[in-house]
Amino acid sequence: MKKTKLGEFEELVLLTVIALQEDAYGVQIKQELEDRLQETLSVGSIQSALKRMEDKGFLTSTFGETTPRRGGKRKRIYAATPYARRVLEEIKAVRAGLWATILKLDFI
Repeated sequence: MKKTKLGEFEELVLLTVIALQEDAYGVQIKQELEDRLQETLSVGSIQSALKRMEDKGFLTSTFGETTPRRGGKRKRIYAATPYARRVLEEIKAVRAGLWATILKLDFI
């Protein structure tokens, strides 16, 4: 596996983007992660991770339509790239192999 430079938090954000599909925008990503992790996250931590992953080629973003509820502001909607999906599959395979080894050792 080549070096991907995808941290644990970035991996969680990326998986959340994929799970949310067309609803993958900052506030919704934050809410979904907070619900799953049972902890409070800052908007800044989510936005920083999204920006880093877009810069690394894991995500693309587009602007949604304006809405009166948001005062005419548009949501930035994120989507995973094919590269991101390949990297996640590689990470999943590495983790599965390690877990299989650990389970054979009767560690857990």
